[in-house]
Amino acid sequence: MIKKFASYYKPHLKLFTLDMACAIIVAALDLIFPIFSGMFIDDFIPNGKIELMVNFTILIVVMYIIRMLCQFVMQYWGHVMGTRIEYDMRRDLFKHIQTLPFKYFDDNKTGQIMYRLVGDLREIAETAHHGPEDIFIASIMIVGSFIILFRRNVGLTLIVFLFVILLILFTINKRRAMAIAFRNVRRKHADINAQLENSISGIRLSKSFANEEYEMDKFQSNNIAYRESWGVAYKAMGLFSSGTHFLADILNVVVISVGGIFKYHNLITMGELVTYLLYMAFMIRPIRRLIQFTQQFQSGISGFERFVEIMDISPDIIDSENAVELNYPRGEIVFESVNFRYSDKDEWVLKDFHLKIDSGRTVALVGPSGVGKTTISNLIPRFYEVVKGSIKIDHINIKDIKLHSLRKNIGFVQQDVFIFWGTIRENILYGNPDAKEESIIEAAKRANIHDFIIGLKDGYDTIVGERGVKLSGGQKQRVAIARVFLKNPPVLILDEATSSLDNATELAIQKSIEDLTKDRTTIIIAHRLSTIKNADEIIVLTDEGIEERGSHEKLLQSGGIYSELYKAQFKGYIPDKLN
Repeated sequence: MIKKFASYYKPHLKLFTLDMACAIIVAALDLIFPIFSGMFIDDFIPNGKIELMVNFTILIVVMYIIRMLCQFVMQYWGHVMGTRIEYDMRRDLFKHIQTLPFKYFDDNKTGQIMYRLVGDLREIAETAHHGPEDIFIASIMIVGSFIILFRRNVGLTLIVFLFVILLILFTINKRRAMAIAFRNVRRKHADINAQLENSISGIRLSKSFANEEYEMDKFQSNNIAYRESWGVAYKAMGLFSSGTHFLADILNVVVISVGGIFKYHNLITMGELVTYLLYMAFMIRPIRRLIQFTQQFQSGISGFERFVEIMDISPDIIDSENAVELNYPRGEIVFESVNFRYSDKDEWVLKDFHLKIDSGRTVALVGPSGVGKTTISNLIPRFYEVVKGSIKIDHINIKDIKLHSLRKNIGFVQQDVFIFWGTIRENILYGNPDAKEESIIEAAKRANIHDFIIGLKDGYDTIVGERGVKLSGGQKQRVAIARVFLKNPPVLILDEATSSLDNATELAIQKSIEDLTKDRTTIIIAHRLSTIKNADEIIVLTDEGIEERGSHEKLLQSGGIYSELYKAQFKGYIPDKLN
């Protein structure tokens, strides 16, 4: 994991080198200053060397100016480097999330995924900056101090560093408890983030059901768990911090008391004792920084662990080695012996399923819920992978088509239209981000929504609100249709595209849909049979597979399941086969 973390420094090697160079200079200057202090006390002051005192005073001031400049570089450019590393990780994580299959999003809450992208990675910037810098400075200070002090007085130095070793061992021991506590904090933070996202997104539903108290109870449960997780983390942090600071303070007491005894017995000079005290002050500072960094490191590395956890998820739907572009497809679709289920524990949704849809034809799929209508539409663009069998477009197995190319040639209009926060223009433009203004307007006209848009105060620049809340259901559907007109795909899938609309709105949109399906291979999934009467072929699905297929008139005349189902929409009667 550390190796993976270190790999993110590579693009920022110049900044990293500059930061480390400044860290070396700061540590070196801190090591030199106590030596000068000892020289002042043992030599310059007693012997009245005024000129040397002046010269060394000027030298020390120059050193501190250099140290100040290096500190500025470390604080500014070091943090810039950390932020850039955070940016790189967030970019890579977002890119990787785009490759994950639908199943991952089926199993994980949106709020938790959002927190991994934002919250988890925020602490990494500080860890990336302070980690190498603090460790480097502390190492130089501790090792350098030991060498210099050892040459002055072996006995006192060994006593001092015995306490340093105790401090390090205590730090390692308490770090484990902090690691566990901060991992739990991350999980609880993600949970409360997910709860908030869910509650705020569904605020209109909770208000309509007068369920504010119920939402408050759900939130309180997560809020209490989050609070308690921080309580455990702060306890571990408190034990760690107070213990390490206590040992650091005892170290100062040891130097003063033992050093005083050594001075009394003339085993050390006053200048050397002052040098010891200064070195301890300088050495305690990086030790305290290491203590603080350890706390920060636990928070940062727990976020990085969660980052790696997602990055290690391999997308199960990827391009094959010899995948080809799908250029100007005619749109013939063939299912050959397709078997599919959503997981190994689930029942088969499709089993030995065969279906051929000729190019340019409109085929409607009807039948009760759970027989695989939506599954069929999701398998064609490879949102899920077939377990067995194959799906072909123009005689090419879709597994041998580049994923981006495959999906670029398929248009979707669904029942639950997703409208992004932004303008109407931006939402239509999603069908083809490179389209010109005239193409956007033409798509809106073909979707019969242009007149409505230009009647708005801000026209195409009108903000539609969260999930298009400022638009009616029919208006959102028209925006979705305009998107697909702009995309202009040869294959079109309409999944219950009008089932949530009232009859009047549905009739108004039906003309737009008829224009949209013209000269495209179209699959329509619908419960309202009145909307599919003009389909070239209607396929009736049950748990047994395809039961009937034919035109609307042919199926009505046959007196089979479709005929009974069609009558049921007016009489409230449901045929036994579809119960």
